[in-house]
Amino acid sequence: MSGIFGLVNLDGAPVEHIDMVRMAYFLERRGPERTGVWRDGSVGLGYTLLSTTPEEQHQVQPIRHRSGGVVITGDVRLDNRDELIDQLGLDSRSGELNDAGLAMESYLRWGESCVEHFLGDFAFAVWDDRRRSLFCARDQMGMRTLYYHHQPGRLIAVATSAKAIVVLPQVPYRIAAGRIADFLVNPLEGIDKTSTFFEGVFRLPPAHTLSVDARGARLREYWRLEPADLSGLRSDESYCEAFIDVFGSAVRSRLRAPGPVGSMLSGGMDSTSVAAMAAEILASEHRGPLHTFSATSPDGDADNETRHIEIARRSLAGIDSHTVRWDELDALQPELSEVMRNIDEPFDLHMTLLEAMYLSARRAGVVVVLDGVGGDVSFSAGRYLARLMRSGRVRAAYREVEARNTFWDDSASPTRAVARAGLQAATPLVVRRSIRLAKRKGVDQADQRMIDPDFARRVDVSGRLAAFGAWRPQRPLGDRSAERADVLRHPLLSNGRERYDRVAAAAAIEPRDPFLDRRVASFCVALPDHLVIRAGWPKFLLRESMQGRVPDEIRWRRGRDHLGWPFTRARIDVERSSGSSPSRGVSLAGYVHERLVTSEFTALADLAETERVAEVLMVETLARWMDVNSDRPALAGELQNGRET
Repeated sequence: MSGIFGLVNLDGAPVEHIDMVRMAYFLERRGPERTGVWRDGSVGLGYTLLSTTPEEQHQVQPIRHRSGGVVITGDVRLDNRDELIDQLGLDSRSGELNDAGLAMESYLRWGESCVEHFLGDFAFAVWDDRRRSLFCARDQMGMRTLYYHHQPGRLIAVATSAKAIVVLPQVPYRIAAGRIADFLVNPLEGIDKTSTFFEGVFRLPPAHTLSVDARGARLREYWRLEPADLSGLRSDESYCEAFIDVFGSAVRSRLRAPGPVGSMLSGGMDSTSVAAMAAEILASEHRGPLHTFSATSPDGDADNETRHIEIARRSLAGIDSHTVRWDELDALQPELSEVMRNIDEPFDLHMTLLEAMYLSARRAGVVVVLDGVGGDVSFSAGRYLARLMRSGRVRAAYREVEARNTFWDDSASPTRAVARAGLQAATPLVVRRSIRLAKRKGVDQADQRMIDPDFARRVDVSGRLAAFGAWRPQRPLGDRSAERADVLRHPLLSNGRERYDRVAAAAAIEPRDPFLDRRVASFCVALPDHLVIRAGWPKFLLRESMQGRVPDEIRWRRGRDHLGWPFTRARIDVERSSGSSPSRGVSLAGYVHERLVTSEFTALADLAETERVAEVLMVETLARWMDVNSDRPALAGELQNGRET
């Protein structure tokens, strides 16, 4: 997962070398192997390399086409390389062409529609001197990030980190008040696919392109998820066989790397399925072992998560397993402290478990790590109960609720759940839409217990909550594929994946998720309900398909556990014992509720004395981020101290 950046002065002013240095500085952790810069008058493109495909070792970036006129910088992995090479009529030497170069050749053939031919994960920027335009694109599922700032008629700056843009003195530096509110109000992290913590800096949404020239900027959505044609599948067995074929292809595509490959292993169904399939493919290609990385508890078998991780580690063949215990985080110092100090967004600070595993992978010499984050959303069941009620299967709906309660160890009333599903099934769509709109106008006070009321009114939190709710449209009950596609299109998914991207980048790791391969996603949204959930078991097809590959103790594991909080608490303890916990250098008065700026809630040390530990951690997280990012001089000072220019 390399870094890319670019600056085009649309007014014709030359791009200064120091600006390229500024932008590169904040991306060299992401791409630590080498930095490349190309400048020509008013245009500059740059690249920081992390070699994650074999072909990247043959070329440096940015790449200028031999005939001139087109230059590309790209963080690209194309899974249909052979198909593209054939379509473009390139010769056998194209095997040495890296994926960014292949994307450039595709642009020269198909123009801006080239992205419609791509399968894989990518973010890139192409300067076309013939048109005097900058063309940028991001992959369909949002696995790569790309930020931009545009001043019409003056400049366009792009990078894979917002900080690499706001470090430029010609870019206004203002913290976005609305995004601070999003951090304090659950669940506004997923309000949209574009906003950032800096005013005027935006994320390019997944499956979008951006074209900029002196006339202006044009944003275009080039792809939407559509269900695959599964009409030829007649039995559960045929669905399983077809899924294994699609899922296996997605995993195999993500094993293309110049060195050893790793995979998360949490003892759950998703990560274990990915690891099992990856280890099997690597063994068949005589490339193993697969390195697995797990976060465990010192309690051993007494902890359910750790117990299932041990089952997976003992059962899977062809793996070299690595574990990180939350009581041993001091072994990852000082890298962990450095990662925490340089977080891009406050949302990232509580992801200690993930940071520890990525740092463990980096120490093991692994730079490509697979995960199964997209499994839950790819196998979303949607309004399954309401569909059962609509078809008159009341008894089946009741049994499904009972089974679901057993799976989640939930004591909720099945009768009430069935009644709610029945009401939903019986209510006309137009009425359901009206009810939902009325609910959006209300303010969930529980979600706003941390934010200052005056600040909430100033940034219109009520309106922001309504905008968040609007992302989940009301659809006819029979349109289950579109309903599932809505889940995969929701900003909560892209925001979550971007968080993984940022945390992985801090450790120079590239994450890859086979469940968010668009072939897998298209397959899953087309599935009949009974293969998504059956007898309370979610992801039923995945469990059936993995028979013989994943241990039965994991295939039929109930519920879910997570060690995220113990890891975060352990990190806090390490910081406190080492005296590295930062003091608050900025006041949060006017942002957080007044009760959270009293003496009771001003230091991490209070975590041991208060029951409201989550609130304290949120406040301290925001304070830490504001300490570092409240103004540009702090960033400029970091640049000056970190590197001679």
